[in-house]
Amino acid sequence: MALQTILQHLVNGISLGSLYALLAIGYTMVYGILRLINFAHGDIFMLGTYIAFYSMTAFFLPWWISFLIAIIVTCIFGIVLERAAYRPLRDSPRISVMISAIGASFLIENLAIVVFGGRPKAFPIPTIFSKILNIGGVSIVSVSIFIPIITAIALFILNYLVNNTKIGMAMRAVSKDYEAARLMGINVNNIISFTFGTGSILAAIGGVMWGLKYPQLIPLMGLMPGLKCFIAAVVGGIGNIRGAVLGGFILGLGEILIVAFSPTLSGYRDAFAFVLLIVILLVKPSGLLGQNTTEKV
Repeated sequence: MALQTILQHLVNGISLGSLYALLAIGYTMVYGILRLINFAHGDIFMLGTYIAFYSMTAFFLPWWISFLIAIIVTCIFGIVLERAAYRPLRDSPRISVMISAIGASFLIENLAIVVFGGRPKAFPIPTIFSKILNIGGVSIVSVSIFIPIITAIALFILNYLVNNTKIGMAMRAVSKDYEAARLMGINVNNIISFTFGTGSILAAIGGVMWGLKYPQLIPLMGLMPGLKCFIAAVVGGIGNIRGAVLGGFILGLGEILIVAFSPTLSGYRDAFAFVLLIVILLVKPSGLLGQNTTEKV
């Protein structure tokens, strides 16, 4: 295989891994705070893409305003979802909260089919994201360059927020013991809402960039990426932000390189994520960067 072809696949793998990393962080943040898997996270990702799409096509807004609206509305939706579906069940058994999360996912998907329609829609791609760049003999669509850059900026801001701000300190305190955090004067409800909002912002950014790279929208488009990003979070060590990023890149690069080196396995591309999950659970159940913990009963 020619060097240019390998570089092309590496660029595509890094681009896809960046998208997986953004979505996986949303899973890992919520789990780190609440020990809850937000199964509706992939549907929030889908919602952000549709909001950007209609902002550009129905209201004819500039792409950057449309993307900003998608991020803001999706953030609000994530906060409302937490308050409506998860907060009332916070003191209930874990199974009740998990069922609520699955129910919320199905509800959002079916409402999207009713509201947006079941037919695929083509996401409009602004010229700045569709230019063909020739770098070292490798032809790269500009969006494949923008995605890792935007992901790196988002991760830098998030890392600074978590490690160098008061609200980040409060998030870390709540993740350790939210009862003790409440006794220390931390408003746990606000911190949890902030966490859901932040995760939804990352999902919206990922959704918009996904639409730019794979410009076909359907109401169930968040289902498989959502499952894969949950797997990425588990592989990296769920509850660990750096682990979610690592898992996302392993998954993205693995998928692309498997198809690149063995085209006959392209039909099993999605299966790679589930095989990787099984291997990690057998070898290191806590994930690559996760810590072994004892589940509280």
